[in-house]
Amino acid sequence: MIDVLKVIVPSVLTFFIGLLITPFFTNFFYKYKMWRKSPRTDSDTSEEFAKVHNGGAELSTPRIGGVIIWISVLLTVALIFLLSALFPSDLTLKLNFFSRGQTLIPLATLILAGFIGLADDLLQIFGWSSYAKDPLIYRKIKIVFITLIGLAISFWFYDKLQATTVHIPFDGEFQLGIWFIPFFIVVMLSVFSTSVIDGMDGLSGGVLGVIFTAYAVIAFVHNQIDIAALCAVIAGGILAFLWFNIPPARFYMGETGMVGLTVTLSVIAFLTNAVLLLIVIAFPLVITSLSVIIQIISYKFFNKRRVFKVAPLHHHFEAIGWSREKVVMRYWIISVVFAIMGVIFALVS
Repeated sequence: MIDVLKVIVPSVLTFFIGLLITPFFTNFFYKYKMWRKSPRTDSDTSEEFAKVHNGGAELSTPRIGGVIIWISVLLTVALIFLLSALFPSDLTLKLNFFSRGQTLIPLATLILAGFIGLADDLLQIFGWSSYAKDPLIYRKIKIVFITLIGLAISFWFYDKLQATTVHIPFDGEFQLGIWFIPFFIVVMLSVFSTSVIDGMDGLSGGVLGVIFTAYAVIAFVHNQIDIAALCAVIAGGILAFLWFNIPPARFYMGETGMVGLTVTLSVIAFLTNAVLLLIVIAFPLVITSLSVIIQIISYKFFNKRRVFKVAPLHHHFEAIGWSREKVVMRYWIISVVFAIMGVIFALVS
């Protein structure tokens, strides 16, 4: 029973902390006009792209709402940790889920990757000329930083945790040896690439909230209670963000949210030994990222032909006539279905 409380209480606390701090951040965002200064139509001249990116909302809605998620998470971690330190008791000590063995690395990843995303957002908000239009050089620099994070964490897994295998569902452990390190980096970069799903009000928040909840269940069943609590806390922070992101969005998650959450998700997937199940649990992220890759390959190597009217995939659905609300709700439904499938696979394999 206490383990259940350890997961549920912090997650609920994070949700309400997120609700409480949001008005302050909302006022700050709008006061300093923290939104994109150049429309994304500058990067694509197709008629379909212009229809789904008319620039109106992008140029008047703050784009760093993701800070609300990781700040509410950090406040919850700090509050519960201080309670356990200042008022030690069976309850407060048990509720504390900050541990070196399970949650230190993913928390550090969330902060570091979140700041990388924040820097990217601020360059697009306060930059000038081409610096405000998300130039390719910034994306390459961001990839370099994510690669360095992956290298450091994968070496920690390999050296400290002696992690050299990956679990294949229904088959067992597959030995990678030293190749575990590059495999880890590739997975982290792949999950990071799924940040392209952030493009409609409530879309990324709903999908990521479901995914982190699924990994909370997997960690709990594997008796990784601290990790389960952290996943649930992140989901609680996402729900607080989502409360204000229901159309019309008060702010967007931005790179500060998407980079922090996707990179942290890859770390948690390895910690729970369910990394290959990301393909199932995070299917909406996977298919969205694949749609961009397919579109780029088709455009570059097949005489500028487009497989989708617009990429990523959710904008293709919008371009063929689906309302944004319909796209978002159906993505949520698909997320729940595949998350349940992934959890079942994790439990029976």
